[in-house]
Amino acid sequence: MMSRSQNQIFRLKDIALIALIFTIGIGFSVYVVTFPQDKIVERFMSYEKIIRSIIQHLSIVVTSSLLAIATSVPLGLILTRPKYKKFAKTVLGFVNIGQTIPSLAIVALFVGLLGIGTRTAILALWIYSLLPILNNTLVGILSVEPSIIEAAKGMGMLQKRILFKIEIPLAMPIIIAGIRTAVTINIGTAIFAAFVGGGGLGDLIISGNNVNRWQILVLGASLPALMALLADIIFGAIERKTTI
Repeated sequence: MMSRSQNQIFRLKDIALIALIFTIGIGFSVYVVTFPQDKIVERFMSYEKIIRSIIQHLSIVVTSSLLAIATSVPLGLILTRPKYKKFAKTVLGFVNIGQTIPSLAIVALFVGLLGIGTRTAILALWIYSLLPILNNTLVGILSVEPSIIEAAKGMGMLQKRILFKIEIPLAMPIIIAGIRTAVTINIGTAIFAAFVGGGGLGDLIISGNNVNRWQILVLGASLPALMALLADIIFGAIERKTTI
């Protein structure tokens, strides 16, 4: 019988870290707005601007990550089927090309194809986050013990039922780990959206650098870092919860 602590998604350590992350993020934001280093920061920074930048950043990350999940997980499941296994290495090779290209270069490439704007940043991040999810989906499904699958076949289970009732549940922690990696990478890479007019917290970094004000620059750099830590904690908890 599972204990109460095992049923909980977040451990006390996770809750304490989440509280600390929010305290640092909110506290530093309040400090910058309340105690600006000079008139330039005072005119530039406001709670509305910070919240707007955070929402833009999260929108880019969530949209690109959902697109990557919707693409990579089904593709990974298809490539683990006996009929399509021979294509797995080829597909991974193509996806790996996108991962090896520097993120800023991918964003710049899409600017040439789609112009500036949020859509360009989202599509570039989508490509950049495909590999971790696809790779982990393949590894997770293929690492299921063959004896378990054979036993299920012996019980008369159809291939489709084996996939959804046995293979996917057993592979879920590894798949979640791939999503965890992709999301945390996306949070940091989404800073480059500001270079193509996509908005987000990268705007604060660019503005802080242009006006040479450390408060704006540090705030723009620290908030994505805190977001990445928060996402890592949340997905780490989900990963533990899905472990059978």
